[in-house]
Amino acid sequence: MPDASTSPLSGKLALVTGASRGIGAATAEALAAAGVHVVLTGRTEAGLIEVENRIHAAGGKATIAPLDLRDYDAIDRLAGALATRWGKLDILVLNAATLGSLTPVPHIDLKEFDLVVSLNLTANMRLIRAFDPLLRASDAGRLISLTSSVAMTPRPFWGPYAATKAALDTLVLTYAEEVANTTPVRVAILDPGKTRTKMRARAFPGEDEATLKAPQVVADALVEMLRVPTFSEGRIKLQEPTI
Repeated sequence: MPDASTSPLSGKLALVTGASRGIGAATAEALAAAGVHVVLTGRTEAGLIEVENRIHAAGGKATIAPLDLRDYDAIDRLAGALATRWGKLDILVLNAATLGSLTPVPHIDLKEFDLVVSLNLTANMRLIRAFDPLLRASDAGRLISLTSSVAMTPRPFWGPYAATKAALDTLVLTYAEEVANTTPVRVAILDPGKTRTKMRARAFPGEDEATLKAPQVVADALVEMLRVPTFSEGRIKLQEPTI
């Protein structure tokens, strides 16, 4: 791992959801490489331990916090634990999401719809609600929410995922307006574009993975957003690589 002592992010604290694999894991490792102490959350404890071990092996700092984000009381308890140990949170990355089934709107399974809403929307609202005081306690709190192009451009059969992503985008941008002029907290939405993840493979079976960017590309771009003195707010879309 490069010397992170001179990084503008050195010594900061971040919480990354969905950190056991894909973009979340890559983001956690990239943040740690920049000197950030990363709190890793996700349902798969074994996956979180693997990411934590890689971070520690590279000389970084990480703490795992396994939890199901649909356990909203657990989110509040985690916020309390971070408040007791660190007293602030510098970076909150809202990455965790579930795709649900791709199906026509009249055929949506009601129980699955509730699950998608609970994880993609309600859990993120609870995260913002729980960690807002800690972000405000930072001298430069940052929130980055991962989104998708379907939140802006409806696509057949993507109803539950698209609707919850669109709703989350609106919620996050509303929060951004609320904190913009009265706190040091700044907010951005990042659309990673076509990325080599398990969710992408499930949505587009048979797609040539060689044409997709690696999660590390997204992670590096996210960390660069946090490094620069002037944080880019609003909605940001990564450019697709030239293959």
